[in-house]
Amino acid sequence: MRKIFNLNQSWKFSKQNENEAKEISYNDQGWSLQSLPHTWNAIDGANGNEFHRGACWYRKNITLPIEEQKNSVFIEFEGANSVTDVFLNGTHLGQHRGGYSTFRFDLTEHFVFGEPNVLAVKVDNSAFEDVYPLRADFTFYGGIYRDVNLVVVNPVHLDLLDHGSQGVYVIQEEVTDEQANLRLQTRITNDIEEASKVRLWVDLYDQAGICVGYRAAEVNLESGETKPVDLAISLNNPKLWNGLKDAHLYEARVSLQRYNDTLDEVVVPFGVRYFHVDPNQGLFLNGKNVRLNGVSRHQDRKDMGWAITHKEHEEDMDLIKEIGATSIRLAHYQHDQYFYDLCDREGMVVWAEIPFITEMSETDLTGENAKSQMVELVRQNFNHPSILFWGIQNEIQIGSKYEKEVRKVVRELSELTKQEDPTRLTTMANVFMVEDTDEYNYMTDIIGYNKYYGWYNGKAEDFAPWLDGFHETNPNTSLCISEYGAEGIIEYHSDEPKVKDYTEEYHALYHEKVWKIFEERPFLWATYVWNMFDFGANVRDEGGVKGRNNKGLITYDRKVKKDAFFMYKAHWSNDPFVHLAGKRYVERANDKSDLKVYTNCEKVTLLVNNEKIETKSGANRIVVFKDVALADGSNNITVKAQIGDTSFVDQAWFEKVAEANPSYKAPVDDSGEVANWFDIPEFDDDESIEEVEIPEGVYSTRDTLQELIENEETKDIVISILGDLTKIPMYGMMKGFKIDVLASMATEEDDKNSIFDERRIKRLNRELIKIKK
Repeated sequence: MRKIFNLNQSWKFSKQNENEAKEISYNDQGWSLQSLPHTWNAIDGANGNEFHRGACWYRKNITLPIEEQKNSVFIEFEGANSVTDVFLNGTHLGQHRGGYSTFRFDLTEHFVFGEPNVLAVKVDNSAFEDVYPLRADFTFYGGIYRDVNLVVVNPVHLDLLDHGSQGVYVIQEEVTDEQANLRLQTRITNDIEEASKVRLWVDLYDQAGICVGYRAAEVNLESGETKPVDLAISLNNPKLWNGLKDAHLYEARVSLQRYNDTLDEVVVPFGVRYFHVDPNQGLFLNGKNVRLNGVSRHQDRKDMGWAITHKEHEEDMDLIKEIGATSIRLAHYQHDQYFYDLCDREGMVVWAEIPFITEMSETDLTGENAKSQMVELVRQNFNHPSILFWGIQNEIQIGSKYEKEVRKVVRELSELTKQEDPTRLTTMANVFMVEDTDEYNYMTDIIGYNKYYGWYNGKAEDFAPWLDGFHETNPNTSLCISEYGAEGIIEYHSDEPKVKDYTEEYHALYHEKVWKIFEERPFLWATYVWNMFDFGANVRDEGGVKGRNNKGLITYDRKVKKDAFFMYKAHWSNDPFVHLAGKRYVERANDKSDLKVYTNCEKVTLLVNNEKIETKSGANRIVVFKDVALADGSNNITVKAQIGDTSFVDQAWFEKVAEANPSYKAPVDDSGEVANWFDIPEFDDDESIEEVEIPEGVYSTRDTLQELIENEETKDIVISILGDLTKIPMYGMMKGFKIDVLASMATEEDDKNSIFDERRIKRLNRELIKIKK
């Protein structure tokens, strides 16, 4: 029978990149003792652009008794970022290229039973130009950050080398309320030097542990053969996996038997369901229309990076359940199997995706690594009923120089995914600048857009006309908003919040406005808040915070739920509550303040210093008490709601002060803008610059930043007017944008000193058109 030994404890670790000769010497006396999961970027990964990237080594002695020598031995890594080389007793077993999926190597040939074996692992999170992601707006934490297991099996076993999968696929051929027709495909491997005959036996159990069916087959295997075996089985009146209403799971117990012995066995949870997405009404799950109120999730945690345990996964799931979400976009890579298991059990609808993001490799225009990661994602997660959508790319249009080749790879990824799994829908997340009629919108079954009206460009209200226009232009295309959000830093506060002030108040106001627009448009098959949690992003330095994306509804350490969290909870959750917004805006200089409450209760009463002020309806989920007077000094603010005999209460303490607290404003530069990435050259305010006509065959702001930087003449012009953008951490993200597109991201509130101010763009064109291509 299969035995699994967890190997997380007692590894030796070296941050030095040992060369192979030194590695084989086994000299690890100076190495530190380390347990898994582990990343060497737990601290520096969210402190700014300078975090350690390179090759590090792990080493461990492993021993199996001599009695196991007739078995096969495999090493299993559930996640190591990003390129991993595995050695046993000095022999190189292989390399895995990709940081997010499960992978295994066969140790059997080189394993010495009854004696210690030296397992050495080199993990490298350097910048590889043919391993995805190349560049992205999140930190690439290095290390063996998920579990490592030793798997001991009979030489005749369920395939362990099928792209990290279970070797068992429960394929849903046709599912209705009355019957589920399934095909169980099982891959069986014979690693002995003679032919073998085994019996494949499959028992199906429901969630109550009752056997609801079985199938069996006699299988003949040649020496060294791996054979797929298909068994058809039907379930009458199946209990459907029905999201939050009833996430019913079945269990397939798959075993290989010979004579009276069970050689190998795996248990595969699965659920049966049917679904489709309508371009006008969104998702239908088991015949019922289901609104996908979604959040996106990155897997890292403050001071832990990606090296998190089941405890942190469970905490994240509890918070997502509390807000009332029905769907999760697991961005931008394959997540831990345990979290997919949680999604299955809790009824969360999942968008799962690969890290084909931001920029395609210029050294491999075929997308080989992206395709490899796609196959791993699908095969390893095939049996999770929560996954309805496979995501094949995210904003790959940003920095991809070879447009024709990128489009070809995206089409091929979609085709590959449908070949691997025709039972689910393919999707992708387009960057905001992709035109409504671009072919990208027709390559996958359904489509998503990352749009940031109200933060990076325009105003929040711009969502409405764009959504309606896209739907009118593409009435047969199913659309979702795959990302939307704004930065919210709980240090900053304002009575008059505005775009790019980074206040908690604007963060909440933005989500109020945008959600109202989304709520009124049932044709959106899903919306995904970016992001459920703040996360590490080494390329960022804005709003006074380095190395972090602060768009989360909850802080990076999961300690503080921002006000916007409760705005969504009021709309999405049925668990009654009241939340008084602005509690962290403690010191208030105005004599009167508007006090805002998020609630799903019918009525809310406000008390100031224990004196009842007013009762208002909570029907709209957002209650605003206008012009509330504050006394000098401390003020106790209480809001209450009553349902039967149960009271729901929230309160805050505000201090009435003479002058506004300057720490409530994000730090600004000399121009008055929030200090972020840019050192902008001085500009003559009195210089008059006219619009110029751009002829064919010359450089202009219609070219990408990268194209202009690669030419020495145009590079000098760009630097003289915009500054040396190549030195900022975000350059890798920005370089694929046309200058005109970057300029379009300036909002109405940006003043004339903005790096992409209209006058600078005119001046840039005046100089660039002098240079011929």
